[in-house]
Amino acid sequence: MDNLVREATKSSPYIRFDAGAGLLEIKGKSYPENAAKFYAPVLEWLNEYLNSVAEETIHVNLDIVYFNSSSSKVLLNMFDILDNAAKNGTKITINWRYLGENDTARECGEEFMEELEAVTFNMVEVTEE
Repeated sequence: MDNLVREATKSSPYIRFDAGAGLLEIKGKSYPENAAKFYAPVLEWLNEYLNSVAEETIHVNLDIVYFNSSSSKVLLNMFDILDNAAKNGTKITINWRYLGENDTARECGEEFMEELEAVTFNMVEVTEE
């Protein structure tokens, strides 16, 4: 399966999904004008990837310093996809990275964590971007 890479823009994050390494990364700010449209190919790739792997270990690193409400909905959809895969035997670890002084990012990560049942969700405080 091909990897997925999208370079960051002013309003969208850097995205790198490495199928061979089982590593999914999203970094930066996320407030595209149409988050559903922007993330549609990302979620499609994720679904295809998860359907092609069998009980592998997948690491998801999220380092999103700011996101709008429509991006939050997309992230919830992505977490649901990952949680369902984990319920079916795929080992998934999500690392929610946030700057220590960014209380909003920390609180959002904690709220996302509460919604998940089967993935391992780590809150990772970092000191610099």
